[in-house]
Amino acid sequence: MKSGASYYTGWEEEEEEDCQPHFLDSCSLCNRPLSHNTDIFMYRGNTPFCSQECRQEQIEIDEANERRSKLSSSKRSSRLNTEPNKEFDSKKSLRSSTVSVA
Repeated sequence: MKSGASYYTGWEEEEEEDCQPHFLDSCSLCNRPLSHNTDIFMYRGNTPFCSQECRQEQIEIDEANERRSKLSSSKRSSRLNTEPNKEFDSKKSLRSSTVSVA
């Protein structure tokens, strides 16, 4: 039977051949194998990295993607706001007056 600590840390040898690799087996950015004798740097919950540099690079990639996404969505919304209103034809005259009903 597996002990609780080795089961959750993933450092025990796998007994079944077709098991999925444990998420702490390798760095999420460079795929370098992670050792149980070294520090593991985590980001956004359960994403492991082999070094602070790899983690920082992923953070910068994510921030750039978020900025790009916000920029494209703001361009999209400004484009929708500046499109001419198809219901209003500028060649037609618009009369504004007060109507009274008795």
